[in-house]
Amino acid sequence: MIRVDQAGEFGATRIYAGQLAVLGNRAEAARPIARMAAQEERHRQVFDRLIAERGVRPTLLAPFWDRAGFLLGAATALISPEAAMACTAAIETEIDKHYGEQLAELGDRDPQLSDTIAEFQAEEVEHRETAMAEGAERALGYPILSAAIRFGCRAAIAISKRV
Repeated sequence: MIRVDQAGEFGATRIYAGQLAVLGNRAEAARPIARMAAQEERHRQVFDRLIAERGVRPTLLAPFWDRAGFLLGAATALISPEAAMACTAAIETEIDKHYGEQLAELGDRDPQLSDTIAEFQAEEVEHRETAMAEGAERALGYPILSAAIRFGCRAAIAISKRV
C-alpha cells in the first residue's frame, strides 16, 4: 500500500508541476493548482518517510511516473485550464476510490496508516471538488478526457502494486 501511495503522490506532484509549467503563475487556475500541489507534496513526503521507516521498496517505475505525470499535466494545461482541472477531477475520483478500498482492507490493523490515508483521502476529495468548481466539466471532450485519465490512473495503480 505504501509503495503504491507514494508512487501516486509522486505522480500527482509531477502532474501539477507540468500544469504550472504551462500555465505559469498568472493564469487564474494557477492559484488553486499551486495549493493542491503543495498538499500533494506534503502527502509525498509522508509516504517517503513511511517507505524509509517501514523498509518498503519504492516502485521501480518512478522515472516513468516522473515523465508521464509531467507530460500529462503539461498536455492538459496546453489544452486549457479547464482540461487541467478535468485531469485533477478524474485522478482524484480514482484516488478517492483507491484510498477507500485501502481503508476497508486495513480495518483496524494499522491505525497510523489508516489515519494518514483517511486524512489524505479527504484532501483528495477536496481537490476533486475544487477542480469541478473551477470548470473541469467545461473542458473540451470532458467525458472522453475524464474516462481516459481515469483508466490510466487505474492502470498506474495496478502496475505500481507489482513493480
